[in-house]
Amino acid sequence: MTSSHPGQPADPHGPRPEGEGTRGRAERRRERIRRDIQAARTGRKLIPTWLMALVLGLFLAGWLYLIITK
Repeated sequence: MTSSHPGQPADPHGPRPEGEGTRGRAERRRERIRRDIQAARTGRKLIPTWLMALVLGLFLAGWLYLIITK
């Protein structure tokens, strides 16, 4: 088994043209991002955003009320 770097296994497919490995990695990353975005778009939302905002607003209003009345 011959390799260009000690301790590294030889590439069974032979040498790759320069930049091919990077291009493949970038394409896999883009595909993963596309898949994640699509999953986020079709994902089921358990709590509507407006309800989360309302709860946060009530929490902050209660906190301010405690600070002002003490």
